[in-house]
Amino acid sequence: MTFSRQAQARTSARPAPGSGFLFVLATLACVAGLVATYYYFVQTTTGQFIDESALVEAVAIHGPAGKASTKFLDLLPTISLVMAAVVVLFVTVIRRRWTEAGIAVTACIGANIATQVLKDVLPARPDKGVVTLELNSLPSGHTTLAASAAAAVFLMASPRWRPMAGFVGGTFAIASGVSTLINQWHRPADVVAAFLLVGAFMIPAGWLIIRRGAWTAWNGFDHHIGSARIWVTLPVLLGLGSAAVAVFSLIRIAPSPWQETSTTNYFWAGISLIIIAGYLATVATTLMFAYAARRRDPPKR
Repeated sequence: MTFSRQAQARTSARPAPGSGFLFVLATLACVAGLVATYYYFVQTTTGQFIDESALVEAVAIHGPAGKASTKFLDLLPTISLVMAAVVVLFVTVIRRRWTEAGIAVTACIGANIATQVLKDVLPARPDKGVVTLELNSLPSGHTTLAASAAAAVFLMASPRWRPMAGFVGGTFAIASGVSTLINQWHRPADVVAAFLLVGAFMIPAGWLIIRRGAWTAWNGFDHHIGSARIWVTLPVLLGLGSAAVAVFSLIRIAPSPWQETSTTNYFWAGISLIIIAGYLATVATTLMFAYAARRRDPPKR
């Protein structure tokens, strides 16, 4: 009887069939997206112009928003490290998941090291006729730190808390990315590249954690406040709203009889790109982990 229960527990701890392929596909998509982002926004004239225009136009709203973003960015390393350390240590001590914590922390450190390496290794921006700094600023280090810390918390959370952790962490990472643009520290593509780089490291780490049987059973959406569907619905709505803003901003500067001389249109399109990329990653990752997690069997009467 005991052996049967142990065998059943091991079976229920396994990820859902086919989920491994999804994790591999998601990791490859992050790598491909990172390469495409670098090529288009750094190596092409159009990409450079769009990216640089958003950065230049950030000056127009750099007032109170700039001061607030500066304070936020100054505190960002401390906030990120404290947030990740408290949650990871708390869960590790309570659940005694030392190996899982090691995987999450290693992936987090790896993403941040990779960001600094890419900044030095990737070629400087080629001269495409766009007035811009030649040094390479892709990916954003601040955004990588915030996103990787949020991802570590997401990985260490139990399935019933992951949807909420994903939305809160994704919002935190997006806020850090938007702040770097408002403060003229980074271009939109630098932020998007940071999101993709973090995904390339944290998604495989999540698969390793799930394969170990940690936190793989749950009751599905809407059975707990942390797994309410609103945590998936809300980022979708925010992403769609941002897409509408991006389309409207780009239409206003597109060649036409009504074309405007842009003052902040590229900036708002860049902000929208960051929000869309951040929340798209949030929703896709949350749903992927939700699929991989096994449903708990209903209690027998």
